[in-house]
Amino acid sequence: MLKIPIDNLPKTEIVGLLGYPVEHSFSPLMHNAAFKELDLNYLYLLFEVLPKNLKAAIDGIRGLNLKGVNLTIPHKEKVIPYLDEISKEAELIGAVNTIKNDDGKLIGYNTDGKGFVKSLLENDFYPQDKNVLVIGAGGAARAVSFQLGLEGVNGLYITNRTFEKAEVLVKEIDTKLHLKRIESVPLEEQKLYNIISKIDLIVDTTPIGMHPNHKVPPVINPEMLHQELTVVDLVYNPVETTLLKAARKAGAKVISGLGMLIHQGAIAFEIWTGKTAPTEIMKKEFEKYS
Repeated sequence: MLKIPIDNLPKTEIVGLLGYPVEHSFSPLMHNAAFKELDLNYLYLLFEVLPKNLKAAIDGIRGLNLKGVNLTIPHKEKVIPYLDEISKEAELIGAVNTIKNDDGKLIGYNTDGKGFVKSLLENDFYPQDKNVLVIGAGGAARAVSFQLGLEGVNGLYITNRTFEKAEVLVKEIDTKLHLKRIESVPLEEQKLYNIISKIDLIVDTTPIGMHPNHKVPPVINPEMLHQELTVVDLVYNPVETTLLKAARKAGAKVISGLGMLIHQGAIAFEIWTGKTAPTEIMKKEFEKYS
């Protein structure tokens, strides 16, 4: 009779992504390639979790002793009451995208904002004392805007098709961070033109230009763009959106959403493993399929 030495079998640490839907995610490709590169016995899986089952899924992290998870739409905000502790950034932003299971204690983090800033720094853009226009007022805009506030920007301007949402976000950021200058701007050409003429950085956090609608024109008129700008589009599929093409044509510096994707994932990787993430390996894995 074959005897398997169970005591000697290595334990596989399980992490993954909770969301609905999740089948479009590139996270397993990136993370599993990184685990392999560092010879870590970890496995990243996708977990499709209906909103009504979120609490049960979070309880399952403890019950199954998962090492941790990422969260995506629609769970980032609603998960907070089910956690034992959340980081300063997650509390400010009001959303969690990473959970670490620390011996049954579930700690929530938000790596989106820090991942975004790392993507700026690796492209030699330093946000302190700069003037920034953020397009959009959803979850990504919240993460980016709060983090930019923490980084000490000089002026933060937020525009959105539904102007009331921009106003609400601006009021919340101003209440919590007390920035030098923060303002909601209507999505009107003349008002935007006046702002963009004195802006250092534009960040488009909307899904406009995402595959398969990659030929849709950008939210703002490309004629407003100028060569003193740095323009970031958080969309990473395609890597160069219609906005970034227009910005490049205008002589502006462009940064794709791929950097934020890689770096927010790398920070989560480090939270779970305590190891420095091999970001170049993660990037190359993504580029195989993009």
